[in-house]
Amino acid sequence: MAFVGIGEGGSQVTKKEIVKTISDKTGLTQLDIKKVVQLTFDGIVETLLEEGRVELRDFGVFQVKKRKARKARNPRTGHQVDVPEKLVVTFKPGKLMEAKVQELENSLAALAGQSNFASDGDDNEDEDDSPN
Repeated sequence: MAFVGIGEGGSQVTKKEIVKTISDKTGLTQLDIKKVVQLTFDGIVETLLEEGRVELRDFGVFQVKKRKARKARNPRTGHQVDVPEKLVVTFKPGKLMEAKVQELENSLAALAGQSNFASDGDDNEDEDDSPN
């Protein structure tokens, strides 16, 4: 099930698009689906706050981790600043998601190879035609 907006110039998928796609696929109302999606997101956040980890089989693992304090540089002024330690949420994709993304990467690489092959005619763009 692909959500509207995926692959269209790198556009982002919104919760509204997820709700609409699921509603269209299931025949349930968008209002009911919106409640379920929001409860799912709320449950993930609550569990992260309470347990520090949410594992969704074949999808991935959300985890709260501590990022160490560090020194950084302000790009505008060039001055060094101290960045305090903080908690961050990380995501590690599951094996199934990794495999699907790898399939996508392989498909895109194959398409890129085909388009490069098709354009390798008499263009000679890479050759230097200037006299030595």
